[in-house]
Amino acid sequence: MLPLLVLQHAPHETLGSLEQHCREAGLAWRTVELFREVTPSVDLDRAAGLVILGGPMNVDETDGYPFLGPEVEWIRQAIHAGIPLLGICLGAQLLAKALGARVYPNGVKEIGWFEIELTPEADDDPLLGGFDRRQTVFQWHGDTFDLPQGAVLLATSERCRHQAFRFGRRAFGLQFHIEMTPALIALWLEDLANQEAPDAADRIDPESIRAATPRKLPTMEPFGRAVLGRFAAMCR
Repeated sequence: MLPLLVLQHAPHETLGSLEQHCREAGLAWRTVELFREVTPSVDLDRAAGLVILGGPMNVDETDGYPFLGPEVEWIRQAIHAGIPLLGICLGAQLLAKALGARVYPNGVKEIGWFEIELTPEADDDPLLGGFDRRQTVFQWHGDTFDLPQGAVLLATSERCRHQAFRFGRRAFGLQFHIEMTPALIALWLEDLANQEAPDAADRIDPESIRAATPRKLPTMEPFGRAVLGRFAAMCR
């Protein structure tokens, strides 16, 4: 069986709970640590699917992160090949850019626990179908994107209109993080680079996020387990 190909942009942005769902599906994975190695190309012909993880950079910081330019082309190739694709946070923004949409600052950072609303178009979606409209998710982003032409909006919120979308039947972008585990949340909160928020309105409050996590994470876990499990099964 071919492995899942994972593009990782930063040491602290990992597969999280998606690892467990891949194991349960009998799906191996291969992680390309873009932050650590020069990667001139990836072999999408030998991939069961593609996951593009999050990261602290924005999609246009190609001078500081030169892998971003080729990565957009790899995403286009994966879409053309029709392999299952899941972009998470920065990954969703890169997917939007690869599809010709604009990526830009959201105006307000979403960091911590927030609610999203699934759209009616999500009802029959292969990943997001069959859930209650309102879902609690973990967020950590300052950018957003226009909905790509031809894409289907699957989730929205008051603070960020474009929370999830599908292009075709097998490419998905999620602005939010449903792969979070207690250890991953703790790691992010402890990472000082992730706590830079000079605007008082956007200031990160690690203690309030820590306090809310024991209540909020169990609320999100069934949603995350189902969505990520469906994606792993699609790749298998």
